[in-house]
Amino acid sequence: MEILKTAIIVLFMMITISWSSSAQNEKKLQDAFAASYKLETEGSYSKAIDVLKSGYDEMSYPINIRLGWLSYLNGSFTESAAYYNKSIQLMPMSIEARLGFALPASAMGNWDHVVTKYNEILKIDPNHSLTNYRMGLIYYYREDYATAFKYFERIANMYPFDYDAIHMFAWVHLRQGKKKEAHALFHKALLIRPNDTSALEGLNLSN
Repeated sequence: MEILKTAIIVLFMMITISWSSSAQNEKKLQDAFAASYKLETEGSYSKAIDVLKSGYDEMSYPINIRLGWLSYLNGSFTESAAYYNKSIQLMPMSIEARLGFALPASAMGNWDHVVTKYNEILKIDPNHSLTNYRMGLIYYYREDYATAFKYFERIANMYPFDYDAIHMFAWVHLRQGKKKEAHALFHKALLIRPNDTSALEGLNLSN
């Protein structure tokens, strides 16, 4: 009986110590994140990175995605992409980590990598509006208007009174020689943003 009591007491003490240690670690991590936010607002990105790296845990999604963002702000694009990739490995369904990866990848001109990540997002969420819009822009500036069309059509149907969606849908119509449809869409864009220079230019070209 005494042995059982002793075992229970020891187990209780171990649980208490473990809980206390875990609470201390959580508080330390919260303090590190708070410090990193303050340093970020001051533009001290390297210091913010150092604060988080001091307690780096490669299995922590929050730490990796935060370091991805801070490294991007610091101009360390290769490191930023690596942290975002690690975040994706930890949380395979993460859309935010893939959007984050696109920042350093695009800064380095790795547009094929950006498209790959955007396609992964659209497999998770085919109607993700921001990704559809950005994919439309990528193919528009590649002058692949047929591919750009399908992305802008999707968001224009989802957001029929959104300037960005309607404006680019109008331009892709115009680039494909569909002047009548483009003209109507530019008029609609001007209802949303009166006297917009780009919409007025498109309206004039579609006459």
